[in-house]
Amino acid sequence: MGVPAIDSQVVLRGRGQEMAALDRVLATAQADSSAVLVLRGVPGIGKSALLDYAASRADGFRTVAVAGIESEMELPYASLHQLCTPLLGRLGELPAPQRDALSVAFGLREGGPPQRFLVGLAVLSLLAGAAVDQPVACLVDDAQWLDDGSLQALAFVARRLVAEPVALIFARRDSAGDRELAGLPELIVKGLRAPEARALLASAVRVPFDPLVRERIVAEAHGNPMALLQMPRALTPAELAGGFGLPGGGPVADCIETVLHLRFQMLPEESRRLLMTGAAEPTGDVALLWRAAGLQGIPGDAATAAEAAGLIEFGSRARFHHPLVRSAVYQGMSAPQRRAAHQALAEATDPHLDPDRRAWHRAHAAARPEESVAFDLERSACRAQGRGGAVAAAAFLRRAAELTPDPARRVTRSLAAAQAAIDAGGVDQAHCMLAAAEAGPLDDLQRARLERLRARLVFSEVRGGDAPRRLLDAAHRLAPLDAALARDTLLEATGAAISAGRLSEGPGLREVAEAARAGPPPSTPPRMVDVLLDSLAGLIIDGNAAGVDALRRALHVVQQEQRSGASDADKRWLWLAFRVTPEPLAPELWDDEAWHELAAGAVAVSREAGALAILPMALTYQACAHVHAGEFDTAAALIDEATAISDAAGGVPMMYTSLVLGAWRGQESQALGLIEATIKEVRARGEGRVLALAEYATALLHNGLGHYDVALAAATRACQYEDPGIFGWALIELIEAAARSGQPEVAAAALGKLTERTGPSGTDWALGAEACSRALLSDDQAADALYQEAIERLERGRITVYLARAHLLYGEWLRRRNRRQDSRTQLRTAYETFSRIGADGFAERARRELLATGEAVRKRTVDTLSQLTSQETQIAGLAREGNTNGEIAAQLFISSRTVEWHLGNVFTKLGVSSRRQLRSVLSPPNRRQ
Repeated sequence: MGVPAIDSQVVLRGRGQEMAALDRVLATAQADSSAVLVLRGVPGIGKSALLDYAASRADGFRTVAVAGIESEMELPYASLHQLCTPLLGRLGELPAPQRDALSVAFGLREGGPPQRFLVGLAVLSLLAGAAVDQPVACLVDDAQWLDDGSLQALAFVARRLVAEPVALIFARRDSAGDRELAGLPELIVKGLRAPEARALLASAVRVPFDPLVRERIVAEAHGNPMALLQMPRALTPAELAGGFGLPGGGPVADCIETVLHLRFQMLPEESRRLLMTGAAEPTGDVALLWRAAGLQGIPGDAATAAEAAGLIEFGSRARFHHPLVRSAVYQGMSAPQRRAAHQALAEATDPHLDPDRRAWHRAHAAARPEESVAFDLERSACRAQGRGGAVAAAAFLRRAAELTPDPARRVTRSLAAAQAAIDAGGVDQAHCMLAAAEAGPLDDLQRARLERLRARLVFSEVRGGDAPRRLLDAAHRLAPLDAALARDTLLEATGAAISAGRLSEGPGLREVAEAARAGPPPSTPPRMVDVLLDSLAGLIIDGNAAGVDALRRALHVVQQEQRSGASDADKRWLWLAFRVTPEPLAPELWDDEAWHELAAGAVAVSREAGALAILPMALTYQACAHVHAGEFDTAAALIDEATAISDAAGGVPMMYTSLVLGAWRGQESQALGLIEATIKEVRARGEGRVLALAEYATALLHNGLGHYDVALAAATRACQYEDPGIFGWALIELIEAAARSGQPEVAAAALGKLTERTGPSGTDWALGAEACSRALLSDDQAADALYQEAIERLERGRITVYLARAHLLYGEWLRRRNRRQDSRTQLRTAYETFSRIGADGFAERARRELLATGEAVRKRTVDTLSQLTSQETQIAGLAREGNTNGEIAAQLFISSRTVEWHLGNVFTKLGVSSRRQLRSVLSPPNRRQ
């Protein structure tokens, strides 16, 4: 064939734009700032060559690199470990939680499952620390083949790099499903234009070249450099000179792999066997490869022909010339050849030093079910879970189930694999494993567990619809078999019913609560789940008057667990409490002090643990508390952080508090755009509770703007179903809108329902809100006293927005009774508060009322503090409270250098030069003394 006719030494052609982009990335890092770039393109388009170019241009940089390998995607943190190995000398410099998390993730020490955000933060700190000495170039090839943990950690780093001299460059194939790297700066690498393609082809072929053959190669390669370089290798010099024996048509990547496989087939048999073993060994460990080769009787000189063919090189590691070479070799192997290669690698792998990779190779070597192999895989799954590799654990368990000869044990492992897949977000894999379990001999408990997992899977996908019915059916199946698991499922069914709300396709919330009450009794002593389930059932069935005491006790238990440090099992249900009532227990009881404590504690605990699934939820919970405290900038910063974490983790952003914040801010077009998009989305999912929240936000927005008829319609829709945690707030909007729209009977009916909730609660927030609403419907003497009572009660708490609103309503009432001087006092207080916190709709309403009293008042102008970004506001506040850069960085999952950079911007914008001066220009957090 044509190998001698092809010159392997070629240069980049037609890549001026791409090389300039890479040069800019490196220059940015050299200028003490961070830069991220994602190169995207089809296989063979030149992404790896561009990374090599970046490496060659990184003079003065510390360069670290890794390439994802398809066959290694199931091994947790394998790629990240390879990338970070040159930097592990700095491991001891990391804060203890980060050091421990990274050590466990890399298998350097034993420990509980590391939280992925702590791993990501540890990598960020490692890179930032290395960049203190010199800029760092971090090059990641074939990112689509990184294991899940590695990719998420690097995506986290990419989104958190700001002021570190680090250049992070990814190369990955085009992928519509790429959510981890979505939104990062990217460059699409396209095919070469015809002139550059011809020049590249001519530079690589050293024999006479027929123009017709050249044009056909150029046309079929579609500008793909790898195709241009490899397709001629399938031809002899004579065919290049005038023949037409080109590979058949098809996708360019397939043609390239076909040509590479033909080159592979030309090698001597022993060289082919060596390459096959290398293709099955993902780490490039030369010593391991030669041990496996020795076990197969492959001689040492087998490498000579393979290297001469330009397919592989042996140095400190065995490195294929291009990932497509490895793919072509591995995909071209027969099943017996693959098993032989993996068997040799399994025997060559130390079972004590690398048991997981040995189990992985044994699994690929197995031709039929074998219990010892399945058992090893099951143990690897446990270790993977211990290292935070949920995806890897699911993969190990899936293969373990497939290799289990005993049908009953296969069912057990299939159910475990399905559970792990659900936890890892692997919907398709979970469905497959549940189908596999269902095909086996199921006993009653296994059948019930299967139905529960199916129901949980439905809820994870839609969060509404018929998820409550499925979970309730599963709970009924479990009740006589496993009482504790049945009660767990009943709490999940309650959460699903709350989430589905008015859009539930099955049992309503009361029916689920009645089933919970009639279900198995609680454990002795009661678990967290038992307390939560019984109190929620009592509230739903017996109503607020009878159920509030039990709910208050449950709240107390949750607070005590949080203060004392809950066990891992109870922490799970602590977080489920937040999921069951997304505006959780404290707002349902109108208890602002408990809300503040639980919100701050939830964020503190989840930050400390780096809890991936919990922290966005906790931040959103805390953000809502800050909204009601009138701390909109702090709330916005928390929402931004929650969104960034969800994006980095590939989760769905929690937009619920954004709806409430947007409504209070009163920017009509922005708020309505978010509300409309949310309504469309949640209707499709069947998530009725968020639909109620969107309608409440609409009513709140329009009440602030003075559009009472629109507010009345929205509040009426919000109150059509008694959604926990929202219904009471929506009633307040309904009462005001109805009273202002001349429908006192509607307002009175809503007030009756409100007092059923506020009266039993008895807190100042509850009774203050009730007094203010009652004043709207009262005669003059009673109204005056009620407004004063409302203000007095609300002044004792943290709910600033309702306090300012009470001043506004009282001022409006006084003006309409010609008590202008008294009204000005109230309206001025309302206007100043709403202006200060950024509630523009209500502020403008108060300004108009002040003008009507004859007082001159200017519209609020943008002050210096509002020029700060949400993250700058959050960092400035933490610095004001005395936190060090390192402490701020740990809280916000950024590097200390980024904190320093943001503080520099803060000082410039505020005209200060030290942290001490921040105290004079920033007001302290809204706290009760």
